[in-house]
Amino acid sequence: MTSHVLPRRYSIREAAALTGLPASTLRYYEQIGVIAPVSRGATSGHRVYGDEDLDQLMWVSCLAATGMSIGDMRRYMANNRLGADAAADQERLLREQQERLETEARALALRQRYVDLKIAYWQAVQDGDTERSEQVAARARQLADELRAVTNDPVA
Repeated sequence: MTSHVLPRRYSIREAAALTGLPASTLRYYEQIGVIAPVSRGATSGHRVYGDEDLDQLMWVSCLAATGMSIGDMRRYMANNRLGADAAADQERLLREQQERLETEARALALRQRYVDLKIAYWQAVQDGDTERSEQVAARARQLADELRAVTNDPVA
Protein backbone atom coordinates (compact mmCIF):
# COMPACT_ATOMS: atom_id res chain seq x y z
CA MET A 1 0.00 0.00 0.00
CA THR A 2 1.38 3.39 -1.01
CA SER A 3 0.95 6.24 1.39
CA HIS A 4 0.65 9.74 0.03
CA VAL A 5 1.77 12.49 2.33
CA LEU A 6 0.08 15.75 1.56
CA PRO A 7 2.29 18.81 1.86
CA ARG A 8 1.79 20.61 5.14
CA ARG A 9 -0.04 23.93 4.95
CA TYR A 10 0.04 26.67 7.56
CA SER A 11 -2.21 29.58 8.39
CA ILE A 12 -0.69 33.03 8.75
CA ARG A 13 -0.88 32.63 12.53
CA GLU A 14 1.03 29.35 12.36
CA ALA A 15 3.57 30.78 9.90
CA ALA A 16 4.11 33.75 12.21
CA ALA A 17 4.65 31.47 15.20
CA LEU A 18 7.05 29.21 13.31
CA THR A 19 9.15 32.05 11.84
CA GLY A 20 9.04 34.46 14.76
CA LEU A 21 7.78 37.21 12.46
CA PRO A 22 4.51 39.00 13.22
CA ALA A 23 1.62 38.32 10.83
CA SER A 24 1.67 42.00 9.84
CA THR A 25 5.31 41.62 8.77
CA LEU A 26 4.46 38.53 6.72
CA ARG A 27 1.76 40.49 4.90
CA TYR A 28 4.07 43.48 4.45
CA TYR A 29 6.93 41.39 3.03
CA GLU A 30 4.53 39.86 0.53
CA GLN A 31 2.97 43.24 -0.35
CA ILE A 32 6.30 44.91 -1.12
CA GLY A 33 7.75 41.93 -2.96
CA VAL A 34 10.33 40.71 -0.47
CA ILE A 35 8.74 37.27 -0.67
CA ALA A 36 6.82 35.75 -3.55
CA PRO A 37 3.03 35.94 -3.37
CA VAL A 38 1.60 33.32 -1.02
CA SER A 39 -1.15 31.03 -2.26
CA ARG A 40 -4.69 31.55 -0.99
CA GLY A 41 -7.26 29.10 0.26
CA ALA A 42 -9.76 28.25 -2.47
CA THR A 43 -12.81 28.97 -0.36
CA SER A 44 -11.56 31.30 2.36
CA GLY A 45 -9.13 33.44 0.38
CA HIS A 46 -6.80 33.41 3.41
CA ARG A 47 -3.06 33.05 2.95
CA VAL A 48 -1.89 29.44 3.04
CA TYR A 49 1.84 28.94 3.62
CA GLY A 50 3.74 25.86 2.53
CA ASP A 51 7.12 24.61 3.64
CA GLU A 52 8.82 26.50 0.78
CA ASP A 53 7.14 29.71 1.95
CA LEU A 54 8.41 29.09 5.48
CA ASP A 55 11.92 28.54 4.12
CA GLN A 56 11.70 31.89 2.31
CA LEU A 57 10.50 33.59 5.46
CA MET A 58 13.29 32.08 7.54
CA TRP A 59 15.87 33.39 5.04
CA VAL A 60 14.27 36.82 5.15
CA SER A 61 14.11 36.72 8.95
CA CYS A 62 17.83 35.94 9.11
CA LEU A 63 18.64 38.71 6.63
CA ALA A 64 16.54 41.16 8.63
CA ALA A 65 18.38 40.09 11.80
CA THR A 66 21.64 41.17 10.14
CA GLY A 67 20.16 44.62 9.66
CA MET A 68 19.90 44.27 5.89
CA SER A 69 17.70 46.91 4.30
CA ILE A 70 14.29 46.02 2.87
CA GLY A 71 15.50 46.92 -0.61
CA ASP A 72 18.51 44.62 -0.34
CA MET A 73 16.35 41.83 1.08
CA ARG A 74 13.95 42.22 -1.84
CA ARG A 75 16.82 42.03 -4.30
CA TYR A 76 18.40 39.07 -2.51
CA MET A 77 15.16 37.09 -2.57
CA ALA A 78 14.51 37.95 -6.24
CA ASN A 79 18.07 36.88 -7.06
CA ASN A 80 17.53 33.69 -5.09
CA ARG A 81 14.76 32.72 -7.50
CA LEU A 82 17.22 33.23 -10.40
CA GLY A 83 19.72 30.80 -8.92
CA ALA A 84 23.26 30.60 -10.29
CA ASP A 85 22.67 33.42 -12.78
CA ALA A 86 22.51 35.87 -9.87
CA ALA A 87 25.37 34.41 -7.79
CA ALA A 88 27.69 37.38 -8.36
CA ASP A 89 25.01 39.87 -7.28
CA GLN A 90 24.18 37.71 -4.23
CA GLU A 91 27.82 37.70 -3.21
CA ARG A 92 28.05 41.48 -3.69
CA LEU A 93 24.94 42.08 -1.57
CA LEU A 94 26.28 39.88 1.21
CA ARG A 95 29.77 41.39 1.10
CA GLU A 96 28.28 44.88 1.36
CA GLN A 97 26.21 43.76 4.34
CA GLN A 98 29.30 42.20 5.87
CA GLU A 99 31.13 45.53 5.55
CA ARG A 100 28.22 47.37 7.20
CA LEU A 101 28.25 44.89 10.07
CA GLU A 102 32.02 45.26 10.50
CA THR A 103 31.60 49.04 10.69
CA GLU A 104 28.81 48.62 13.25
CA ALA A 105 30.98 46.24 15.30
CA ARG A 106 33.86 48.76 15.31
CA ALA A 107 31.47 51.54 16.33
CA LEU A 108 29.98 49.39 19.10
CA ALA A 109 33.45 48.58 20.46
CA LEU A 110 34.29 52.30 20.47
CA ARG A 111 31.02 53.11 22.25
CA GLN A 112 31.82 50.51 24.91
CA ARG A 113 35.28 51.99 25.40
CA TYR A 114 33.74 55.46 25.62
CA VAL A 115 31.30 54.36 28.33
CA ASP A 116 34.18 52.67 30.21
CA LEU A 117 36.09 55.94 30.10
CA LYS A 118 33.10 57.94 31.31
CA ILE A 119 32.68 55.50 34.22
CA ALA A 120 36.38 55.90 35.03
CA TYR A 121 35.99 59.67 34.81
CA TRP A 122 33.14 59.76 37.31
CA GLN A 123 34.94 57.37 39.62
CA ALA A 124 37.92 59.74 39.58
CA VAL A 125 35.62 62.70 40.24
CA GLN A 126 33.99 60.83 43.10
CA ASP A 127 37.43 59.99 44.52
CA GLY A 128 38.48 63.63 44.23
CA ASP A 129 41.35 62.67 41.92
CA THR A 130 41.47 65.71 39.64
CA GLU A 131 44.59 64.65 37.77
CA ARG A 132 43.14 61.24 36.86
CA SER A 133 39.74 62.74 35.93
CA GLU A 134 41.46 65.21 33.55
CA GLN A 135 43.50 62.41 31.95
CA VAL A 136 40.41 60.24 31.48
CA ALA A 137 38.42 63.19 30.12
CA ALA A 138 41.14 63.87 27.54
CA ARG A 139 41.13 60.21 26.43
CA ALA A 140 37.32 60.29 26.23
CA ARG A 141 37.45 63.38 23.99
CA GLN A 142 39.92 61.62 21.65
CA LEU A 143 37.72 58.52 21.56
CA ALA A 144 34.63 60.64 20.89
CA ASP A 145 36.39 62.11 17.84
CA GLU A 146 37.28 58.61 16.65
CA LEU A 147 33.72 57.45 17.17
CA ARG A 148 32.32 60.40 15.23
CA ALA A 149 34.67 59.56 12.35
CA VAL A 150 33.41 55.96 12.25
CA THR A 151 29.70 56.56 12.74
CA ASN A 152 29.06 60.23 11.95
CA ASP A 153 27.21 60.31 15.26
CA PRO A 154 27.77 63.01 17.85
CA VAL A 155 28.86 61.80 21.27
CA ALA A 156 28.07 63.72 24.44
